[in-house]
Amino acid sequence: MQPGLIAGIGLTHLTVYDQRPGPDGMQSGCAHVHAVTDEAYFVISGRGAIELHDTVHGFRSVRLEPGSFVQFSPGTLHRSVCHEKLVVLAVMGNAGLAERGDARIWFGPEADADAALYQRLWRLPAETGLAGALERRDRSIAAYQELMRLWEDDRAAYARELERFVEVHARAMAPLRERFQGVVADGPAAWLQAALSRIGGLPGQPPVPEATAIGPESGPPKLGMCGLLRPLDLPTTV
Repeated sequence: MQPGLIAGIGLTHLTVYDQRPGPDGMQSGCAHVHAVTDEAYFVISGRGAIELHDTVHGFRSVRLEPGSFVQFSPGTLHRSVCHEKLVVLAVMGNAGLAERGDARIWFGPEADADAALYQRLWRLPAETGLAGALERRDRSIAAYQELMRLWEDDRAAYARELERFVEVHARAMAPLRERFQGVVADGPAAWLQAALSRIGGLPGQPPVPEATAIGPESGPPKLGMCGLLRPLDLPTTV
């Protein structure tokens, strides 16, 4: 059996931050973007929304309720909003690369121009735990409010600012190409080759059947960009 989750995806149990409202009065995660990885949400319980931004469609808010599913491509700025104890299963392409370096939080142009400031803000959860995670969220949303103001008042400036941010992230990720390629080669690419091999081998039988249960990480949840994370990555043969 191929290692990891089927088709080389990543799965994470996500509880969106609801400890206190952010600067805009909403309970939410950080606004952020991925450079190369698709992502999707399947809502387990609660209610909320996911706010999406891209240079083609602009801003839209998608309602989330139990059973909802929404997916979005890389380059889409997004933030998760909790209205009522929102819990989702986050489905990520590229073997969960979105949680392994392929992300940039929106802190505004000042932080994008100052690498030391950006890293200090990024590391707040590591420094002070949940309080730091919420402070990081607050710094993100304070800057995000300016982007929303541009959406309301100046669509051309909004598009330029969004494009600038996506380009900043793409340049930052370029040196990680080799590492990202290795993750994809060992994950989804290996699953694809195994599937093609099985198809090509018909009417031959597949390898010895196996089954694996994969549960969430033990211990306290991780302090993610959107909320409390429990990655599903502990395999057990069953």
